Amino acid sequence: AAQYGLKEMGMTRGTRIAAFVPNCVETVILMLAATATGAIWTSCSPDFGSQGVVDRFGQVEPSVMIVSNGYKYNGKIFSLEHKINGVLEVIDTIEHIISIEFVDIVCKLNHSSVINYQNLVSNSATVPEFVQLPFDHPLYIMYSSGTTGPPKSIIHGAGGTLIQHLKEHQLQCDIQKGRDTLFWFTTCGWMMWNWLVSGLASGAVVLYDGSPGHPDLGTLWRMAERTGITHFGTSPKFLAACSKSELVPKNVADLSNFRSLLSTGSPLVSEQFDWVYENVHSDIQVASISGGTDIIGCFLAGSPILPVHRGELQCAQLGMDVQSWDTDGKPVFGQSGELVCTQPFPSMPVGFWNDEDGSKYQEAYFDDFDGVWTHGDYVEMTANGGAIIYGRSDTTLNPGGVRIGTAEIYRAVESMEPIVDAVVVGRPNEGDVDVVLCVKLTTGTDLDEKLESDIRGLIRSATTPRHVPKYIFEVDDIPYTISGKKVEKAVLATITGRKVGNKDALANPESLKQYSTLSF
Repeated sequence: AAQYGLKEMGMTRGTRIAAFVPNCVETVILMLAATATGAIWTSCSPDFGSQGVVDRFGQVEPSVMIVSNGYKYNGKIFSLEHKINGVLEVIDTIEHIISIEFVDIVCKLNHSSVINYQNLVSNSATVPEFVQLPFDHPLYIMYSSGTTGPPKSIIHGAGGTLIQHLKEHQLQCDIQKGRDTLFWFTTCGWMMWNWLVSGLASGAVVLYDGSPGHPDLGTLWRMAERTGITHFGTSPKFLAACSKSELVPKNVADLSNFRSLLSTGSPLVSEQFDWVYENVHSDIQVASISGGTDIIGCFLAGSPILPVHRGELQCAQLGMDVQSWDTDGKPVFGQSGELVCTQPFPSMPVGFWNDEDGSKYQEAYFDDFDGVWTHGDYVEMTANGGAIIYGRSDTTLNPGGVRIGTAEIYRAVESMEPIVDAVVVGRPNEGDVDVVLCVKLTTGTDLDEKLESDIRGLIRSATTPRHVPKYIFEVDDIPYTISGKKVEKAVLATITGRKVGNKDALANPESLKQYSTLSF
């Protein structure tokens, strides 16, 4: 019925459909209906500000936009009316709006063609049509974090995405049809949503749920008991919150159905492996997995037939020639290096949107080592056959396991009159990442509580709550290279007590001294 309704609106092969929606059943139905017909799906989470949505959807110029009237988080209802209308003021290619009534509020949209979801599916069609398409036909357009400018629009093909996810689900996670129930807490703006939906192809029951902390930290564990979850997807941040609150999940819910606890966003630390086995279940696979939006899957993951070693990702994904290389392009073991993949793999992007000559694609992944995919992670390959990830080697931020870009924060704060310049980095902290913002202010201006509050408020309204820094410091200067590039890596190295290499490339290396004295 949803597919028929979309086709009646003019959807066909290649139509770009953009969804600004919460993680709900209607979203999944519409994605499946659209992509079965050859439409291209792209989505953003409702906690994005309207500028963040425009930065993404504006590049791909969708003709159909799917929205909800609002969303729920932590028991509160948030209206999306203002954000949606802000997007509609800028993107003029949108011909139709499909509105999902997700919460009980009125949402007035400034558009001439708004179709209610219930009306869209009010037809007699019962049998879906699956259009035959090329293997690399665009399925999803995903977005990079926007570290150095507007987010890159990454095109993932249908065939490669499906093969990658079938492999990961069935072989690396041992998901079996008719037996397993898969859950991951995610929004529609994170690739784990796409990964979760693909669980349907392996015959898993797939669950969707909202805030992990409402009404309390036991809610997801109780849901796991109620629904019989076998594969529970989470993050180090959530596990750390449970640990710090002294919650013992196995005491608040019967988790005997658990077969696997998976975690991503950032690596699990050794103590979190211990905590899971002591407080969740003593005989399950704990799989810390790592990959990203760029590959809509994993480079490093778990295996149901290998031992789990605390603090390590169990193994490389099947069919992925993952290695750690030093700066000379030589494989290293027992020490950190750049994570590379030396051979092609199914879920490589088929390209970037608006990158006709492929130059942006080449620069993003293949500039560091000619012809070899460089992912931007520091990784150590261990004697156990596993891996330890030490963090990003680029300047992408990862608070709460969600990749965000520094450029989006810069665009917000540098518009404020008292701020002359700024630098933002992600400081590792107990398995998570704290966003740290350092600002250079106009002469005579001090960083007081009001200015801090104003900065956080502006960032929140322009981007998302995840972009809001945990720490804001006033500094005298921001380090730059001689060629005029801001050097976040040098700032991060300084505040974490690591040596800064090649200071000769800095125009003002003396500026780094003050960062070593910042108090956290």
